[in-house]
Amino acid sequence: MDLSFFNDPHGFFETNPRKELQRKEIALLKEIASTNMSSHFPLLKAPSKTNASAFPTLTSKGGQRYVSEANPKIKFSHGTTTLAFVFQGGVLVAVDSRASMGSYIGSGTVKKVIPIHKHLIGTMAGGAADCSFWERNLAMQCRLHELREGKRISVAAASKLLGNIVFQYRGYGLSMGTMIAGYDQKKGPALFYCDSDGTRLKGNLFSVGSGATYAYGILDSEYSHDLDEKAAIELGKRAIYHATHRDAYSGGTINVFVIRDTGYEQMYKGDMNELHYGQYMQEKLAEEGDVKMES
Repeated sequence: MDLSFFNDPHGFFETNPRKELQRKEIALLKEIASTNMSSHFPLLKAPSKTNASAFPTLTSKGGQRYVSEANPKIKFSHGTTTLAFVFQGGVLVAVDSRASMGSYIGSGTVKKVIPIHKHLIGTMAGGAADCSFWERNLAMQCRLHELREGKRISVAAASKLLGNIVFQYRGYGLSMGTMIAGYDQKKGPALFYCDSDGTRLKGNLFSVGSGATYAYGILDSEYSHDLDEKAAIELGKRAIYHATHRDAYSGGTINVFVIRDTGYEQMYKGDMNELHYGQYMQEKLAEEGDVKMES
């Protein structure tokens, strides 16, 4: 009696589920490549020349960086400034509140910090709808994890969930550059950067958006892990202020959050113009007065 099927039942009966799934995927890709997608989905017009083995392809990183691969007419021209860094007391997150698309300012009161749970928050940079939807989806998954496991999810695991999700949609036109910041029960403060290309990086300091270069100029000169909470708040506030002052696509209200072992808390909210004509103007005048006295 032939009992060889015990060693490889799928091969013996030709019922390998993995090969069957691969066969269906190849057939689907060939159908997509040969079908005029514009007749079914006008906004998701497929490229005229599509290689089935390479579909979907990555968005071009050339001059048209924010052009959707699905439809070249969908172009993202946006700006923002967000930053986060780890210090001895936890994680500080600071953002502006301007939503823009090119020279058009859509809103000046956008909440770019999205709560995921009490000890975990995400930032918004890129497409507002993409960041808002997927980070709220992440909040749902984190809550389900907490219910299943009886403990809150780690920052690393939460960022990995988000990275895995957006990686599956790579090339479909998502526009996200988000930071996941939180405080773990065992490992303490943690900070990760995730974007719509599936990139996921761990670090102690990140700044994302069109005003990031201006923010980095302040952060690189004054950041230290040994900062106390008051100094960290002032540094985050000042970095966002300089970015909003120099970057036309950033502005509005400056919001500063601190994540500690007890959870996150908003520590500052103020208009950048009030800082410019108030606190920082007084500091500048005081410095000029000291220089005149010395001379």
